[in-house]
Amino acid sequence: MPNRAERRANAKRSRKGAAKQPVRYQAKSRQGMVDEYSLQERSIRLQDGQPGEWKPSAKTDLPVQATSSVRQPRKLSLPHTARGWIRFFCWLLIVLSAMAFFVVMWIPNMPTWSVIVVSAVFAVGVLSLFFVSGDPRDNPNVDEYGTAV
Repeated sequence: MPNRAERRANAKRSRKGAAKQPVRYQAKSRQGMVDEYSLQERSIRLQDGQPGEWKPSAKTDLPVQATSSVRQPRKLSLPHTARGWIRFFCWLLIVLSAMAFFVVMWIPNMPTWSVIVVSAVFAVGVLSLFFVSGDPRDNPNVDEYGTAV
């Protein structure tokens, strides 16, 4: 026995003159219709020189994509420009002053001026990196969109 909503819908249909059709005829069939996804897939296959219609296969190997877009890591080498050498010494100054700060911090009865001097040397090293840094577009750790790799 149909519920109240179905009875009301049937009554409304009968008032409009549309007879109740079975559910299987009311649903639209998608067979024979062309959708955008299948057209895109077909055009990609045609561009690749494959036949127009896709046939499933048991092949599980993925196609190898060109490796030109993947950045290869560079080897660590000595700098070859004056700016590179200055940047190298700035980083060396930062690392040595950080180690000196830990030494000064843990030695008892160390004068306060030594901690201040080591902290100032560290700050000078960090601030000097801003002046000798290169062009941000040449950063090997960033892709073409500026996202860290």
